Amino acid sequence: QFLGSTEVEQPKGTEVVRDAVRKLKFARHIKKSEGLKTPKVELQISIYGVKILDPKTKEVQHNCQLHRISFCADDKTDKRIFTFICKDSESNKHLCYVFDSEKCAEEITLTIGQAFDLAYRKFLESGGKDVETRKQIAGLQKRIQELEAENSELKNKVQDLENQLRITQVHTSPAGSVTPKSPSTDIFDMVPFSPISPQSSTPTRNGTQPPPVPSRSAEIKRDLFGAEPFDPFSCGAGDFPPDIQSKLDEMQEGFKMGLTLEGTVFCLDPLDSRC
Repeated sequence: QFLGSTEVEQPKGTEVVRDAVRKLKFARHIKKSEGLKTPKVELQISIYGVKILDPKTKEVQHNCQLHRISFCADDKTDKRIFTFICKDSESNKHLCYVFDSEKCAEEITLTIGQAFDLAYRKFLESGGKDVETRKQIAGLQKRIQELEAENSELKNKVQDLENQLRITQVHTSPAGSVTPKSPSTDIFDMVPFSPISPQSSTPTRNGTQPPPVPSRSAEIKRDLFGAEPFDPFSCGAGDFPPDIQSKLDEMQEGFKMGLTLEGTVFCLDPLDSRC
C-alpha cells in the first residue's frame, strides 16, 4: 500500500522521515474515516531505479532514479512500514515516499541499498569515473583552439612582413639594373618556403618580380607546415553536449552523496495503531 509522498526539507535524517511518516499516516486515517482505501502499488527495483506502478495496468506512477535516492529506512517496531527520500527530477525538491509493505519492509530497504551499490558500480564502469577527466579535456580543447588562433595570426603577420619586404626590394632597385640578389629571398637571404606557388622564387624573363604570394588567411585550419592539425575531439567521442554533461555531473553528485540505510521507529503517536 502506498501511503503517498510529501516534501521534506532535508535529503537525510531520521527525524525528517519520522515527521513525514507521521504526517502521511494521519492523512491515511482521515481518508479511511471518509471511506477511501489506501491504493495498492507494485514496486520494481533495479539498477535503473525504483518504479512505482499500478498493479493492474502496470502504468508507471513514479520513477525514482537510484542516484537521486539519498535515504531509506524501515520501522523496526512495525515490519510493514518503510520509506525513502528521493530528489524530484523536475522540481529538485526532496520527497519522502512512504509504504505499507506486508511485513517485508526490511527486505525492500536492503534491496534498494544493494541496487544502489550495483548502479554506482555500473556508473563507474560505463565512464562516470572520468567525468572530471572530461572536464580537464574540455579545458585542454579550449586551450588548443586558442593556440591555433594565435598560430594563425602569427602566420599572417609573417606573411605580411615577407610581402612588404619584397615590395621594398622592388622599389629600391635601379631601373634596368640587375639586382645581385634574388628579390624573392627573405631577410636571411633564404628563399622563403611556399607550398602554394613554388615557382614564385624565380623572376620572370622580363626581369620583373612575380606578384607576391597571396595571404594564406583562408588556411586558418592548417598548422605551420600546411597540414590540418590533429583534433581528437572532432569525432565527438570524448565531448558531450551540455545537457548530457550536466546529467553526468548530476549523477556523479548523487552517487557521491551515497544512500543511507537506517532502521528507526515511526510509531510515535496514538494514530499509528494498525487499524
